Amino acid sequence: MSGLVTTIPTGVTAFCATNLDDILVLLVFFSQVNSSLRRRHIVAGQYLGFTILILASLPGFFGSLISPRPWIGLLGIVPIVIGISRLLEGQTGDLEESEPEITSESSFLSFLSPQTCGVAAVTFANGGDNIGIYVPLFANSTWPSLLVIVGEFFLLVGIWCYVAYKLTQTKAIADLLTSYGNNLIPFVLIGLGVLILLDSQTLLDPTLTVIALLVSSFALMSLSKNNEQFSELTESTTQLDK
Repeated sequence: MSGLVTTIPTGVTAFCATNLDDILVLLVFFSQVNSSLRRRHIVAGQYLGFTILILASLPGFFGSLISPRPWIGLLGIVPIVIGISRLLEGQTGDLEESEPEITSESSFLSFLSPQTCGVAAVTFANGGDNIGIYVPLFANSTWPSLLVIVGEFFLLVGIWCYVAYKLTQTKAIADLLTSYGNNLIPFVLIGLGVLILLDSQTLLDPTLTVIALLVSSFALMSLSKNNEQFSELTESTTQLDK
C-alpha cells in the first residue's frame, strides 16, 4: 500500500513536468474551434496522441528497445507543415465556416477524422520529453503501480483539456486569441516543430536531416498545389455567381 501511495504523487509530477507545454498547444487548438474543427476532435486527438506516447514508452516496462529519440523527433515536421499550411490558406476561414456541422451520429467516425489525427500527430510529435521520462518511470514500476500511473495520466489528460478550454472562455484570453490568434498560430506551430527537431537532436544526424528536408519539401509542394487548385475553384465560383 505504501508503494502505491508513493506512486500517485510520482505519476502526477511526471505528467505535469512533461505536459506543461501542452496547455499552450491545446489553447491554440481550442481557439480555432469552428464547424470543421470541433471540441471532440481536439479531446479525441489529445487522447489518441497520448495513448500512442504511452504505448511507445511501454517497452521500458518490458525491458525492450525503443525507437531512437532522433527518429521520433522527425514528427516535428508535422506541426511545421500544419503551420505553413495555415499561412498559405490565408483567408479561407470564412469558407470553412460554411461547412456542414458534423452531427453526433458520426461521432465515432470523427474519432478517426483528419482533424483528430492532426491533433494526435502534434500531441505525439511534442512528446519526446514524455517518452524520455516515461520509459525509465515505467521500467521501475510494478504492474499495480504501472496501472495506477497510466490511469492517472489518462485522467489528467481530460483535466488538461478542460483547463485549456476554460482558459479560452476567459474574456481577456479569448479576446487576445481572437485578435491575434489567427496570425500567431502558424508561427507557434512552426516554432513548436523546430523546437522538437532541435530538442530531439534530429538535425544532428545527416540522414535524418535529408529525410526531414525531403518530407518537408514534398508536403509543401502538395500544399502549394492544393492551394492553387483551391484558388482556381474559388475564382470560378466567383465568376459563376456574377
